[in-house]
Amino acid sequence: MEEKLTDEEVYHVAHLARIEIDEDELENYKIKLKQILNDIEKMNELEVDNEDILIAPLDKEVTLRDDVKGEMLDPKEALKNTPNKSGDFIKVPVMIHD
Repeated sequence: MEEKLTDEEVYHVAHLARIEIDEDELENYKIKLKQILNDIEKMNELEVDNEDILIAPLDKEVTLRDDVKGEMLDPKEALKNTPNKSGDFIKVPVMIHD
């Protein structure tokens, strides 16, 4: 992957990841994002059509704990770190359109 990332692309990815970056950090994030994209491109080159899918890295069956009813979170505590809220609800962008 030879094409260069633009500042706008890096700011867009940072916005999607909810990361605020300033101009001083831009070049560092541009380098890191470029490395990630190069790694993804290398993985896309692998021939894996005839490989068995590995569901879990363990040969033995995974034991899960039983669900146990616990205390509910206080709505204010649950919403404390949400980026966008309305009353006691988390506001999310519409993902499905008519």
